[in-house]
Amino acid sequence: MDISSLINALQATPLSEAIRESDWLFPAIESAHVIAIVLVVGSITVVDLRLVGVASRNRSAEELITELLPITWTAFAVAVIAGSLLVIGKPQTYSQSPVFLSKMGLILLAGLNMVVFHRFVQPRLRHAPLGAAPPVAARASGLVSLALWIGVVALGRLIGFTTN
Repeated sequence: MDISSLINALQATPLSEAIRESDWLFPAIESAHVIAIVLVVGSITVVDLRLVGVASRNRSAEELITELLPITWTAFAVAVIAGSLLVIGKPQTYSQSPVFLSKMGLILLAGLNMVVFHRFVQPRLRHAPLGAAPPVAARASGLVSLALWIGVVALGRLIGFTTN
């Protein structure tokens, strides 16, 4: 089965049809998705601004990460579930949307940035004195993360204007 057949089969499912044809289901799912994304991006932004050194300087980056990571992951799980349901509702539309595919690409890059940060940069922050300037790698990771998530939000907003 090729990808086109898979998309067509998904489009023909009762769930896809229900989401697509309901007056309230798609907007309700989209609302849950947007609220979850706000929590994801908001919690990540708090940490990123600390990593860049412009906010929350009276708290350690490690403390913020420990406190906010559960919120981020929970909200991300809700965003993925809701986003997947939105795609199920219109798989042909989204699979052919350069804006949607670009958003997915930015999310993958943001995930890669996060893995690199947690694996290589965060361990160096554990013993940093409070109020000290973050290391260059932490500032770079924070700036890259901010840029990627701003791009994700902007593209997510554009999807509604570029798809039917």
